[in-house]
Amino acid sequence: MWRKSVSRRYICLMGRSVGLEEFWGSCAGRPCSSQASPSGRINARQAADIWRKCFEANGVTEPDLSCQYIIAHVLGAKTIEGVKRERLSAFLTEEETQRIWKLCEKRLSRMPVQYVIEEWDFRDVTLKMRPPVFIPRPETEELVELVLTDLQRKPGSPTCLEVGCGSGAISLSLLKNLPQLRAIALDQSGQAVELTRENALRLGLQDRLKVFHVDVTKDAETVLKLCSNVSALVSNPPYLFSEDLSSLEPEILRFEDHAALDGGNDGMKVIHKILTLAPQILSDDGCVYLEVDPRHPQLILQWMEANVEWLRLAETRHDISSRPRFCILRKDKSNDHKLHLG
Repeated sequence: MWRKSVSRRYICLMGRSVGLEEFWGSCAGRPCSSQASPSGRINARQAADIWRKCFEANGVTEPDLSCQYIIAHVLGAKTIEGVKRERLSAFLTEEETQRIWKLCEKRLSRMPVQYVIEEWDFRDVTLKMRPPVFIPRPETEELVELVLTDLQRKPGSPTCLEVGCGSGAISLSLLKNLPQLRAIALDQSGQAVELTRENALRLGLQDRLKVFHVDVTKDAETVLKLCSNVSALVSNPPYLFSEDLSSLEPEILRFEDHAALDGGNDGMKVIHKILTLAPQILSDDGCVYLEVDPRHPQLILQWMEANVEWLRLAETRHDISSRPRFCILRKDKSNDHKLHLG
């Protein structure tokens, strides 16, 4: 992994203050592993241009968005579009400049911008983020929408179990939208459990969410004691094939928890355990909602037919990129196993 990351470069202007003309001239088109703050005053647009060029020269992904998110964050906004035009043209204070430089240096190390600014929006909730807890992806927002649509139709007070909660994105988004919902969240990482609890408290949802430090692959008995008769089991489990890890960007390999990514040789290590436990955890007609690799739906179908009773693959949905990404499985003790692959 490290061999594929950006190699170390000679330090550019590190350790001394320079005037703006020298600063701009020295940094133009040159790879650098650090940027000294300019001695003259600059505005936000100039800072964004400096760091965009530096990120581009060093192979940082999404250089424009990276510096824009960081600068917007320092200026008290979510996005650069949320900053007033006159504010972007006004001189930055010394404190603002120093903070932008400090955060951009972190991004230059290939730290994901979500960790750099220490927060991220997921649907309608803002989550605290810190490494190595898994960063929620846009596809998972689509998964939440599927679950939300189904749970809104259920009478009474539904319950949801999330396996592999990470920052709590799925459970907390569901709880925010469904006042009658109660949820249980599990994760094998103590850091993830702590962060989910922190996010629940910040959002005022802690009374309807129970979070436990449990590894479903190692302690099925505890899972069964904690969870029963739930309306929905939802998970964005580790689903990468082990052989695919080496192709990931440095942002992922260096900073995110590999245990939240690596699903084993076929990407199904955790998925197998979820499907094995689901019939014992779900209420009648309860559903499992999984985010998976596009290669998995057919593998899941074949494995369930050989290993699991009372659970059927009801539907496979595609993500916004038209890839088979979401599997919906229903608890069903009847013999009617009609399949809709979508």
